[in-house]
Amino acid sequence: MVAADHAMDFRLSEVMFDGPDEELTRTSRCQPALYVHGLVGLALLKQRLPELHVAAAAGLSLGEFTAHAAAGTFSFEEGLRLVARRGAFMEEACLATKGSMAAMIGGEEDAVRKLAADCDVDVANYNAPGQIVLSGSVEGIDAAVERAKEAGVRRALKLNVAGAYHSRLMLSAQVKLAAELAAATIGVPGIPVVCNYGATVVEKQVTGSVRWTESIKLLRAQGHTTFLELGPGKVLAGLVAKIDKDAVVHSIEDMASLDAAAEALS
Repeated sequence: MVAADHAMDFRLSEVMFDGPDEELTRTSRCQPALYVHGLVGLALLKQRLPELHVAAAAGLSLGEFTAHAAAGTFSFEEGLRLVARRGAFMEEACLATKGSMAAMIGGEEDAVRKLAADCDVDVANYNAPGQIVLSGSVEGIDAAVERAKEAGVRRALKLNVAGAYHSRLMLSAQVKLAAELAAATIGVPGIPVVCNYGATVVEKQVTGSVRWTESIKLLRAQGHTTFLELGPGKVLAGLVAKIDKDAVVHSIEDMASLDAAAEALS
């Protein structure tokens, strides 16, 4: 946490431990906090299991930066700086636009894609079979939610988010982040990193779709059976279970789950 505080223009540790919630959940604060939380979890696990070998990495949206830091593509500090700038740029884009997001549960992919096109919004996330997230203008998302059942979607759930992430409304953030990436010290990953946008190796983006389903399928096809989820909650574990029920996921979010994962992997 000392290194994180030194790399930022504010005390990230205070925000993470003391809040308040409205400050921590700001895009510009939440993103660096999640990045640090994930890498601290990995570092602690490696302390417990020095022989642990990470064979590949992937991350959903912001988590892709965590994956690259874990793979050695850039240093912890460089990654944190990029994540902080990404969060600030996306927060600016949220404030400058009127966007929203909604999860489409239980619909066919082609039907949801057509619904998105008809409502002039973007497909943000292919999270798991039967779970696709749309992103765009508030009017467009409201229309998609209203017309979801006509498209065969079992349930449409509007998300409590600050803006339209992974949509064209984030274009200003993408342009600014591209300039930051061009100036950053970035090397070759030490292990394969599957990118969100193409479910291949390797690219970073903030406007294109997150192809999580394809990313996990690619890793499983390469023979990977055991996954570590580094971050609060077990959202990714739930998604992976829907994508491939035979995959094993150890979610690490606190000391108790760290102990459990270390024991299971030892």
